[in-house]
Formats: sequence, C-alpha cells, structure tokens
Amino acid sequence: MIVCICHRVSDRDIARAAREGCASFEELQFELSVATACGACHDCARSTFALHAGSAAACHSSHAAAAALSAGARIVMHPRRDAAGASA
Repeated sequence: MIVCICHRVSDRDIARAAREGCASFEELQFELSVATACGACHDCARSTFALHAGSAAACHSSHAAAAALSAGARIVMHPRRDAAGASA
C-alpha cells in the first residue's frame, strides 16, 4: 500500500528500511523523504515504521542470541519482575 503519495513510498519500502537498520523515524524521513512534503501521511508512516522497527529489533536480538548459543555461550534467565519491582 502506498503510504506517502507525494514521494511514492509504500509500507514495504518502510519495512525494508527498518529491516536494513534504519534507527529512527527521522532517519527514515531522510532516507525515503516520507512525511516531508504535505504531511498527510505522517501518522500512518510513523506507525508503520514503529511496527516494523519493533519486529526488526526483535529479529536482530534473536539472531544475536542464536549466534551466542552457537559460540558456546550460556544464557541465564532472570525472574520476571512486576511493576513494583517484586519478583514474580
């Protein structure tokens, strides 16, 4: 789907940029010029980037964990804590 009509940027373009390491929405604007003309796509572009940037970060961290395990590292799980800081 086209997100930014002014610069013809699609949701796939935004997802690709997030996967390739685009670190912030401002960097995305610099790279793709999304949400830099009329501004009508700003909210949609920002939420699309947030959705894909979060999944890209999760993907990168799981790859890092897999690499550490294959190198012989041991992963230690810590107990979950609730909002007050108490162990669950």
